[in-house]
Amino acid sequence: MKLDEESLTPLYQQAMEEIKKSINNGSYNTGDKIPSEAELSEMFAVSRITVRRAVEELVDEGILTKKQGKGTYVTHRKLHRKITQESMVQSFSDTCKLNGLTPGAHVIERKIVAAGKEGQRRLGLNPDDKLIYIRRVRTADGDPIMLENNYYNYNRFAFLIDADLDDTSLFDLIEEKLGFRPDDSTPSNIEIVLATTDTARDLSVGVGEPLFLLDSCMMGNNGEALFFEHQYIVGSRFIFVV
Repeated sequence: MKLDEESLTPLYQQAMEEIKKSINNGSYNTGDKIPSEAELSEMFAVSRITVRRAVEELVDEGILTKKQGKGTYVTHRKLHRKITQESMVQSFSDTCKLNGLTPGAHVIERKIVAAGKEGQRRLGLNPDDKLIYIRRVRTADGDPIMLENNYYNYNRFAFLIDADLDDTSLFDLIEEKLGFRPDDSTPSNIEIVLATTDTARDLSVGVGEPLFLLDSCMMGNNGEALFFEHQYIVGSRFIFVV
C-alpha cells in the first residue's frame, strides 16, 4: 500500500483515497475503528504528519470521527435529501434507497385528535373535523434518523387507523389506497433545535443534541393539501440538497 512519491497528487491526498477505498470496499464498515496514525504511517510508508493531515481532512468531510482517548472511527453514512425537486417530492424511503440504505419505520403513537387551528389553516378543515396523528421513528440500515409527526385529514385517510405502518412507506400506501402519491409541498421551514428528553429517547441520541426540525405540508397533484408534518432529523446523519 506504499504511496507514489513521484505523483503530482500530494501524499496526504493519496492516503485519503486509500482510506476511502478501504471504506467503500467494506474493509472498514460504519462504526469500525481504523488503524492508528502510527500503523497507517507504517502501512503507507509516509510520515505521521502526512497521515495526521489525511485523517483530519476525512474528519472534516464527515467520513471519519475521532473519539477522545479511543481512536478514529468510520462515521455513519449521511443521507442526501432534495428539498426542492422539478417534479415529485421525495419520500424518506426513496431517499434511503437512492443512498443505498434500507429504510425502516416503527410506530410510536397513533391516535385521532381535533383538527385545531393548525389543521383548519393548513388543510382547510372545519372546527369539528378530526385528524389522524401518527408518530413514527424512521431508520436507515436500522439506525434512527428521523422522528415523524404527521397529521392527516381523518375523513380522507381513515384507512391509516388500522394499517400496518411498521417498515412501510406512507407514500406507497397512499398510492395503493387512493391511486396517487404526494406530488408537491408548500415551502418548507427548516430550523435547528435541541433534542428534548422525548425526542432524544425516540432517536437514541443525547439530550441537547442538535436536530433539524422540518415543517412542511404535502400536496396532491391537483393542489389539494394532503397532510402536514413536523419532522425531527438527526443532524449528524442528514444533508439537505437545495
